[in-house]
Amino acid sequence: MKLSRSVSRLEAAPAFLGDLIDTLTERGRSLLRQKDGRGLASGGTLPELGELLLSRRGEASGVALAQALVAGYATADPGKRLEFLTALADRFGPDQRRIEMAIEAARKDDTADAFEDLHAAAEPRRQELIRRLNLAPGGTSALVRMREELLGHLADHPGLRRVDADFSHLFSSWFNRGFLVLRPIDWTTPANILEKIIRYEAVHAIRNWDDLRNRLEPEDRRCYGFFHPRLVDEPLIFVEVALTRAIPDAIGPLLDLARKPTPASETTTAVFYSISNTQKGLGGVSFGNFLIKQVVEDLKRELPNLKTFVTLSPVPGFASWLARERKAESSAWLDPAARQAFATLDEPAWHEDPAKVEKVRAPLLQAAAHYFLKAKDAKGRPIDPVARFHLGNGARLERLNAFGDLSAKGLKQSHGLMVNYLYALDEIETNHEAFAENGKVAASAAVRKTLRADLPSRDLVQVP
Repeated sequence: MKLSRSVSRLEAAPAFLGDLIDTLTERGRSLLRQKDGRGLASGGTLPELGELLLSRRGEASGVALAQALVAGYATADPGKRLEFLTALADRFGPDQRRIEMAIEAARKDDTADAFEDLHAAAEPRRQELIRRLNLAPGGTSALVRMREELLGHLADHPGLRRVDADFSHLFSSWFNRGFLVLRPIDWTTPANILEKIIRYEAVHAIRNWDDLRNRLEPEDRRCYGFFHPRLVDEPLIFVEVALTRAIPDAIGPLLDLARKPTPASETTTAVFYSISNTQKGLGGVSFGNFLIKQVVEDLKRELPNLKTFVTLSPVPGFASWLARERKAESSAWLDPAARQAFATLDEPAWHEDPAKVEKVRAPLLQAAAHYFLKAKDAKGRPIDPVARFHLGNGARLERLNAFGDLSAKGLKQSHGLMVNYLYALDEIETNHEAFAENGKVAASAAVRKTLRADLPSRDLVQVP
């Protein structure tokens, strides 16, 4: 009986909290109507609502105003939304007079407290505004969407970068690993979440529900996602895993609807074949490294027979890089024989002709080895973003797989090239430190052997 009562109380808690928030919001609206004869409906522009929200000290009126501003932004036309974002940059920066007073105080009293006051005074007002907007029901989700829109304006409105810096600063705290919950996603997961998995899959498109079922239901398949308490039905990032007997070199067999599942107890290898970030508004807030580490730990507990943890990864920048190299009048590594072989890539359906495939195989792998081990961006980092992610997490570039993805997308972005990154648990920390401190790429002997020995020791390729 006591257990039954406790369960009933727990089930009633969300409803109680929802009623409490609604009550506070309605009281807030009532207070605002009493103090502001215009009411919320005619409360002025979005920036004016922002000023009003910052001026309030009451919790109830603050929640009501935050909800009004969030709703107003969502229904405003694109021009009005951009006007609000611009106001965040120009109107809601630091309080200049407060900074000057804090500087003067610090000059007279150079104690730690004085400098703490100066630090607080220098904080842009928009940070507090964003915090208060987060109090509105659905505020967190609304702010993530707001930043997504903001990111789309940065190229044409560089002044918005200071607003983006504040969003990044706050989101890095609100979405840190301590708040995230790892949840398995399987065929019994609620349909509204499964629909989002289909929509958000960014690496290998999920064609239909049968395709999704093939990735979730068999005993040799797993999927995990990170969720945030304020976005309970929105996976922030998810990873799809295949359990196999060996390291795969192509994606087709893993996604084949007609394949026969392998008993999980007979598998030795966990393959991370797709990692998808779902919220563009959280760009720059990294979850992937935590996700992989947590999934590895969970899989080891569930299946002690798993000994190898690898990826089967796309190479999204390879084809465009190779095209630039081919167009260049001179190249440190591209000789006439390689240029002639690569001309095959310009022919329609070249990948369907076995003779053409073999003609381009060796040059393609040599180019790939150069791409990963020698070519750098303007900051001296590997060009490929997927490589930077896995190498930065301590993985090793294990194998280059020519023609691992012959889908239209795979051919377009990498001429079919895929790679395996190996997460050797006893090497991760060493690899991470070498990459972070010295930019050293951990690579297997097989990959290094593919690199032509007559190439220069370093080839800096400037990439926009």
